[in-house]
Amino acid sequence: MAWIYLFFAGVFEVVWSSTMKQSEGFTKLTPSIITAITMLISLWLLALAMRTLPLGTAYAIWTGIGAVGAFIVGIVAFGEAATLFRIVSVCLIVAGLIGLKLSSGH
Repeated sequence: MAWIYLFFAGVFEVVWSSTMKQSEGFTKLTPSIITAITMLISLWLLALAMRTLPLGTAYAIWTGIGAVGAFIVGIVAFGEAATLFRIVSVCLIVAGLIGLKLSSGH
């Protein structure tokens, strides 16, 4: 169950980082509210996952899911560059996440 909590914590991290971008420095009300709510949900789910998962593993995977997800949203929704070097770099993050999952023993 901890891995499910962690996965959704990462998904909510992607949501709050994306809506934070849309809030334009917290000057737009709706994206600002969505950012705050999804940030709290993300942290709560991370805390639930950390009940059983090691701190380093849980935190690294949470931030990794957020980083990779935000990278994808940036390209798809905000038109950010999808250069070969950026894509290879994100693939290295994914490889690290897989390595952490496989070595966690959970």
